Amino acid sequence: MKRITRSEFSELPKVPRLNLINSCMGYKSANLIATCSVDGFENVAIFSSITHLGSDPALLGIIVRPASVPRHTYNNIKTTEYFTVNAITSDIIAQAHQTSAAYDYGVSEFEMTGLESEYKEGIEVPFVSGAPLQLLCKYVNEYAITENNTIHVIAAIEAIYVNETLLEDDYWIRLDQGNIVAINGLDGYAEPQLKDRFAYARPSNSLKSLLKHES
Repeated sequence: MKRITRSEFSELPKVPRLNLINSCMGYKSANLIATCSVDGFENVAIFSSITHLGSDPALLGIIVRPASVPRHTYNNIKTTEYFTVNAITSDIIAQAHQTSAAYDYGVSEFEMTGLESEYKEGIEVPFVSGAPLQLLCKYVNEYAITENNTIHVIAAIEAIYVNETLLEDDYWIRLDQGNIVAINGLDGYAEPQLKDRFAYARPSNSLKSLLKHES
């Protein structure tokens, strides 16, 4: 097994260092955050830093990079409070990846990439059309991470839209049935396959699979 120390990877050129550090943490969630500016401009951008923070209340967190350059998604969230999180499927990974390009303010990534926006009744921010899992979220708070000047945005989940074919009787969402992908590093996309699912682990109980295995 190759050993790469901090002093060694710190001396790597920028791109190899980014590849190494971003991929060594394992697979990350792949989502498109869609917003709308106060001027009515739609925006959609890929994020791999969205994490579950709690179920009651239902909260998620997003790491936003330093505002040394314009961050249209972050600015829209701060000014309008609402945004949507949309799962990325295997058939749109190229379009989703292209949203990471630095388009000028007012240029719609939906139009530039071929992704389609959709609106639901009473909601003024767009969703990504065709996404099998969509969340409507509202800005709650943020915390500065001084170690690298990033921002941890905290948001409440206001509504969940999910294809019924993915939703099990116990309200568990089976993501692999929707061709939902994960991100490996900065630019690698993988489609995970479910291997098993287990009941709540307790010291006194034997481990039990929740999947119906063929005999």
